[in-house]
Amino acid sequence: MAVPNGTAEAPIEVSALPTVVGINFGNSYASIAEGSADCIANEDGERQIACAVAFLGEEMYIGNQAKHQLVKNSQNTITGFRNLLGKKFSEIPKDKPTASAPVIQHPEQADEPAYKVQILQAAPTPLPTTASNTPAASQTATPRSEPTPAERILTVSEVTSIFLRSLIQSAEDFLGKKVQGAVISVPAWFSEAQRAALEKAAADAGINVLQLLEEAGAAIVTSISNASAQDISADRTQLIVDLGASALELSLVSVRQGLAHSLATLSEPGVGGDAIDDKLIKFFAKEFTKKTKTPLAVAPASDVQDRRAEAKLRLAIEHTKRTISASPGAATCSVESLKDGLDYTGSINRMRFDMEVRSVYESVYTKVKELVAAAGLDLYDIDEVVYIGGSASLPGLDEHLAQGFAESVVTPFTSGTVVGGGEGDPTTILSRGCAFQAKLLAQLAEETEEEREVKRAFAYGSKWQQAKTTTKTIGMLFPEEGAEGPLGGQWIPVVLRETAVSARRTVAFEVDLGESEEKKLGFEIWEAKEGVRIEKIKPPKDEDEEADEEEEEEEIEVKEKVVGKEALLASLTLVAKEASKKNGRWSTKLEVQFVVDSDGKLDVTAWEVGKAGRGEQATVTVSSA
Repeated sequence: MAVPNGTAEAPIEVSALPTVVGINFGNSYASIAEGSADCIANEDGERQIACAVAFLGEEMYIGNQAKHQLVKNSQNTITGFRNLLGKKFSEIPKDKPTASAPVIQHPEQADEPAYKVQILQAAPTPLPTTASNTPAASQTATPRSEPTPAERILTVSEVTSIFLRSLIQSAEDFLGKKVQGAVISVPAWFSEAQRAALEKAAADAGINVLQLLEEAGAAIVTSISNASAQDISADRTQLIVDLGASALELSLVSVRQGLAHSLATLSEPGVGGDAIDDKLIKFFAKEFTKKTKTPLAVAPASDVQDRRAEAKLRLAIEHTKRTISASPGAATCSVESLKDGLDYTGSINRMRFDMEVRSVYESVYTKVKELVAAAGLDLYDIDEVVYIGGSASLPGLDEHLAQGFAESVVTPFTSGTVVGGGEGDPTTILSRGCAFQAKLLAQLAEETEEEREVKRAFAYGSKWQQAKTTTKTIGMLFPEEGAEGPLGGQWIPVVLRETAVSARRTVAFEVDLGESEEKKLGFEIWEAKEGVRIEKIKPPKDEDEEADEEEEEEEIEVKEKVVGKEALLASLTLVAKEASKKNGRWSTKLEVQFVVDSDGKLDVTAWEVGKAGRGEQATVTVSSA
């Protein structure tokens, strides 16, 4: 959007209740949300706002309008500034090619990265002629002085402040209220210096930062808040795939009754949206050369015309990728005057698209397997996949990863929430998560000591984030004579492995007591070992297939989750006084509660539940679970 100079701002209503927002501040795109609503659109109707600031004459552009300046005004267009926050000039690689304004050493601040842009600066307007300073005969109107060319030096922090200020202004214009606080997303690899630099830049933009929330945390907040709507189990193992422009961030998380615990994380630079863009640009450049016989070398491009053509293609394929994400058909890429005045229009179908970027998909899949193996789990242990970023909206990525997961795994594609701003939309999930968190923090405005403890738990690196977890699943086993399987009875898991402690779990069910008049019931409490059994089988032959008998057939792997006994912790029995008889068999309702404290002590309490409520209880304590 263009930012006019000297325009009067409309009065903003200040609500009695705090108005807070969530900001997803990426290196390529940003978005902003309030409450549980969809992303807020800026003045140009954009919900995904390019992280770009451009200067053209006396005008300053922010967002997607600024990104379009990369074609003819790249030296005065600034992109990729978020990742440079808090870094010294000596720490920034100098050999990395850039399509925007280059990073320079600040002329006055030692080892400070900055940008130098050319602007037109309005000259000071001279005093108008008056009777007091000019003879009456010479009184004439003073013409407006023409703006003069000038250089402007901007630090990374100043550019960030300009951009964040525009986001908040858009939110305030949309909401009609003064924004009084914000939660801003940050990548997990941001250092303390980078976090401090972001907070300072936000403060300079007039933003009250409630919290810097790691991107994986924002995704978890959104998915947990919408779990009931998606009909997902409250106990699940979640894989978060954050496919950003320049890097891949993976997180493996155990979600237990609304509490999340990180099992493992992995970061891989160079795998991301930029790599996908490079492959598409090369594909269309090759097609352009084939059609027009005009050579075009891109990604990287050295010639001035080639660089401009690459910038045009890079802008055009944004539409191509969105079309591929939303439609199973082909997508077009159209550029006017791509090179030497020649227009170009090409198309690519999903199959060809996936073939071109397959190496990126394969890199993501390889890193996912590496992450899961490092956590001591199998891909079959993953119950839900959460995607972050526009590049993660591609169906081909989900299909490529699906080859290793169980058929029951839940993804935004299987649940149908991948597009349209829904709870699973990879492009909105971070801003929505930050907005949820901001709303929670706003409710702690009048702090008690307990509320201050809650806020301290949100702090980066807080000791409250270092939770202990169970290493095995704990549950109940009702032995049955002649039962098949390694457990020898009916198994009910209660406290799953990787559950943060302290934890309390309660289960209720009906127990068949048989025909005996004694009406006794009992169960054993076990730690279970869980795993995945892999069997290699030969695929069935087609009747029409005439295979060579000597040719060895390739075996396929079949996986199955298995549970076995690990350690007997205790047993518990009680008499069913509230049992009722039906069809010659006694049955009763039972409620069992497991409580695991932070030291590993386990208390198991069982009640028979009758018409009057809970009856007598039976309790057993295990010193270490």
